[in-house]
Amino acid sequence: MIPARDSMDDSTTAWALAARAGDAEAVEHFVRALHRDVLRYVAHLCADRQAVDDLVQDTFLRALGSLHRFEGRSSARAWLLSIARRAVIDSYRYSAARPRLHDATDWQLAVERAQPCGLPGFDDGIALADLLATLPEARREAFVLTQLLGLPYEEAAALTDCPVGTVRSRVARARATLVALLTAPDEQPPRPPALAA
Repeated sequence: MIPARDSMDDSTTAWALAARAGDAEAVEHFVRALHRDVLRYVAHLCADRQAVDDLVQDTFLRALGSLHRFEGRSSARAWLLSIARRAVIDSYRYSAARPRLHDATDWQLAVERAQPCGLPGFDDGIALADLLATLPEARREAFVLTQLLGLPYEEAAALTDCPVGTVRSRVARARATLVALLTAPDEQPPRPPALAA
């Protein structure tokens, strides 16, 4: 693990423990320090880009409501990302039980208007999202946790509830797939089976 990441994890864990004791300033430091990581993680897990901000807010509400149970046995970041994962899963369950209706007559125009345009790096973000979408879910999650969010393999394994070796294998296979896709850009990548890990 990178020493700066160790220091950041130690700081956020200390802030979480201080916030648990009632320190309002520690709550603010805790939220500010981890907001971007939670936002990125939820954005990669959630298919509904419009719901990302709501899910991030829900994650922090759940975490702040559960701080009294946080004991610091893992880093506060790993604890918070596991809450974010459950928030996304719960939103999928809720959506499956109650489909949303939309009253727009031209749904395609509404979707096009909702897409952000002209942002720096937007096309790169779309390309990365498309490449990540070709990966099976388990590999994508392991790759995002370790390579984009910078979690150690041990914490990613705890978050995904699988052995460390499995996380390492998934990340290695995800890297190999992404390298193959990047070196052959003219070919249309085949969609892998959903169950492959």
